[in-house]
Amino acid sequence: MVIMAFVITGCGPSGNGSGSGDEPVSKTGFCLNTTCDIKIYGMDQAGAQKLLDGAFDLMTEYENMLSKTVEGSDVYKINHADGAPVQVSDDTMNVLTIGMQMGDYSGGLFDITIGAITDMWDFTGDNPKVPDDADIKAALPAVDYKKLKINGNEVTLGSTGAQLDLGGVAKGYIADKVTEYLESEGVTSALINLGGNVVTIGSKPDGAPFVIGIERPYSDRTEIVGTISVTDTTVVTSGIYERKFEEDGVLYHHVLDPRTGYPSDSELESVTIRAAKGNSGFCDGLSTVCLMLGEKDAKELIAMLQDEYPDMHLEASFINKDDQLSETDGMDVTKTK
Repeated sequence: MVIMAFVITGCGPSGNGSGSGDEPVSKTGFCLNTTCDIKIYGMDQAGAQKLLDGAFDLMTEYENMLSKTVEGSDVYKINHADGAPVQVSDDTMNVLTIGMQMGDYSGGLFDITIGAITDMWDFTGDNPKVPDDADIKAALPAVDYKKLKINGNEVTLGSTGAQLDLGGVAKGYIADKVTEYLESEGVTSALINLGGNVVTIGSKPDGAPFVIGIERPYSDRTEIVGTISVTDTTVVTSGIYERKFEEDGVLYHHVLDPRTGYPSDSELESVTIRAAKGNSGFCDGLSTVCLMLGEKDAKELIAMLQDEYPDMHLEASFINKDDQLSETDGMDVTKTK
C-alpha cells in the first residue's frame, strides 16, 4: 500500500493549467482506488489534454486487468477459477513476477496470495472491523505465494482458498506504463502522482528538479519531515497510517503479516524509496517490504539490492514510531526545521 506524497511544484493553483510558460496542463481524477494527478509541462493545452485523457484511459485499462474486484480481470479470473489454470496477459505476468520477487526478498512477509485475509479486514469499506480470529486462522494455511503454479502465461492457484491480491505492486507498475506512454508521445517534462506513486519525467521546463515532500506520519497530509529534489526519478512511500481504524482502543493498520493475518509490527511508520525512472513497480513492493522488515533488515536489503541493481540507483528513508527520520547515504533528504 502506498500513501500520498507531497509534490511541491511551485506552479500556482491546482487544476487545469494553460500549458503556457512554466505552467503545466494537469488532470486529477479518482482511479486505481485513489486520487491520481498528472501534470504535463511544455506543451500546448490541447495536445497535453489529449495525452492526459489517454493516460487516464490507460490506467483504467490496467485496472480492468489487474484489480481483484473488477469482474473479468485477469486476477478476478484466477481467483474464481476453482484451481483451474487461467491464461493471462504479459502485463499480468510481469506484475506477478514482481510480487513473487518481493516475497523472496521479504522472506515471505510480502505475499500476493493473502487476498482472502485482506478481504476480511475490509480497510477500504465504510465500517472496517477486526475479523473473527477463527476465520483468520482458517484462512492462513492457503497463504503461500510459492504454491502458485506458473506455466508460461498460465497461472494456477495452488492452494484451496488462496486469493491473489496484486495491490502492493500493481499501482507502481501502472505508473511505469503511464510514463512509457507519455514519453512515447513526446513528453519531456511531467509529474505523475498515482496516489503516492510519484514519477518525474525530466525536470521542470526551467531545468530545476522537481521537489517531493515526505509526509509526517499521522499528520493527515498537513506536514512534511523533509524534501528530496529529483529528475527522471520514481519516488514511492508506504506507511501504516493511511488506511487504519481503531477498535477497543487498539489501532489496526492495513499492512498485514501473512504469518498471523493481523497487522504487521515493526518500529517503522513509513518508508520512502527513491530510484531511477522506470522502476516504480519494483519500488512499490519494496517500500512495503522494508516497512515490514524494520529499519535494520531493510537497510541491509537496500544495500544488497544496490549491489545487485546498480543502474536502479536505489535509496531509502525511514520514519520510526518516535518520529525520527533516517536514510541511506545517497537519499539526500533536506529536513524541515
